[in-house]
Amino acid sequence: MRILHTMLRVGDLQRAIDFYTQVLGMNLLRTSENPEYKYSLAFVGYGKGNPEQAEIELTYNWGTSEYELGDAYGHIAIGVPDVAATCERIRAAGGNVTRDAGPVKGGSTIIAFVTDPDGYKIELIQRGKDAAGGGLR
Repeated sequence: MRILHTMLRVGDLQRAIDFYTQVLGMNLLRTSENPEYKYSLAFVGYGKGNPEQAEIELTYNWGTSEYELGDAYGHIAIGVPDVAATCERIRAAGGNVTRDAGPVKGGSTIIAFVTDPDGYKIELIQRGKDAAGGGLR
């Protein structure tokens, strides 16, 4: 078994695509429209996505501009070689860094948090240059 994708409902599909591709450096892998059921999908990820890496499915339900995220959702994690430098690039691209680079509470792993335009949290985790595996550039 392997994780294929995580689905996030978004209020503006193009805004979400722009964030994940222009701010986080992912690739737009494919899109689809379903007029009968009034939704659009966009899949983003690093490299070519599946099967090498899991993808994010961005789902836009036509006519819905925002969602209640609730308190059960946590975050998506992305491995990067240098969290501080990645935060600088994200800020320069207009992204929202909500926790600056620093050690995780009770540990030594360097992390940071970014929030996407729909309010979803993304954790950046510092990994060795080889272990980052196609993350943010």
